[in-house]
Amino acid sequence: MSQPTRPVPQAGILDIAPYLPGKSGAAGTSYVKLSSNESPLGASPKAIEAFRSAAETLDIYPEGSSRILRTALGEVHGLDPELIVCGNGSDDLLHLLAQCYLGEGDEAIMSRYGFSVYPIITKAAGAQIVMVDEDDYRADVDALLAAVTERTKVLWLANPNNPTGTYLPDSEIRRLHAGLRPDILLVVDNAYAEYVTAEDFTTGADLVREAENVVMVRTFSKMGLAAARIGWMMGPAHVVDAINRIRGPFNVNLPAQLAGAAAARDQEFNDKLKAHNALWRDWITAELDSSNHFRVVPSQANFVMVLFPDAEHAALAFETLRERGLIVREIGPSYGIPDGLRISIGSEQAMRGVAGILKALVKVA
Repeated sequence: MSQPTRPVPQAGILDIAPYLPGKSGAAGTSYVKLSSNESPLGASPKAIEAFRSAAETLDIYPEGSSRILRTALGEVHGLDPELIVCGNGSDDLLHLLAQCYLGEGDEAIMSRYGFSVYPIITKAAGAQIVMVDEDDYRADVDALLAAVTERTKVLWLANPNNPTGTYLPDSEIRRLHAGLRPDILLVVDNAYAEYVTAEDFTTGADLVREAENVVMVRTFSKMGLAAARIGWMMGPAHVVDAINRIRGPFNVNLPAQLAGAAAARDQEFNDKLKAHNALWRDWITAELDSSNHFRVVPSQANFVMVLFPDAEHAALAFETLRERGLIVREIGPSYGIPDGLRISIGSEQAMRGVAGILKALVKVA
């Protein structure tokens, strides 16, 4: 065997397809970005003020365990701060969970149209990802359980799911958990929990308290702090201990900690954000469904997935919206849904613009 002429990545790394973020308009343009599920109302004014307050102490390391943020999260959500770990976005924590609980020869299970980061972190840990078909774009509990083998170590579940917006109620989450071996870690990814209006939805926090193999992962990215990169998880003490052993010692910067704590406590802003999202999510769903040319999958997140007659229609709709200054998310390349587009909930003007353009496109066709 010849000697390599440069450093070589671990086996399998170069086989991983990189994450594809939502597109943005060119710098200096006036595009409206509806491709990354960001907050339609910006950030909490209190969070912005808190972020600015850190400017005088940028030369000092932050407290290493994110105690400021964990304390706020404990107060707001009624959780034990000692069972919370914070990270540089929820992706950071998902990576750490994969590193801790997956390795060569292991398997992790996910729904077919689950979050596209799950295959990346699974394969990066040396494990194999097992994708399970869904039931009309909704996670199928029976199919997920049927996919479990002796090599299964983790089950990734986005609830609500990205990019479909569908969710499993608490009863189904509990049924899923009841069918898993105790050595399989169930990771419930609640990135869109703040936007859910369904009465039978729960975050899974109670199940985390009751079980030794359930973790709940959350983020601030969808509620106005995407640039700050703040994620957090709640898990059993033994999982928290494992994650804390390998996470970066200062993995959440002080401005982010302060902004996150203020955002968590700003219930007035969070309620306003949820109400705006629910109003325009329901409005655009009804508006597009009424045309009988599109299908909008019912969503509990801050986006909707719109299905077109075929991939060509979806591509035409994407380009037409882009030409009119509205950038949405193509979900064929990263999620395998070529006849769909994911559209983030934005301002009233943006939503009316999207609906008007798509309905006019149908008339032209």
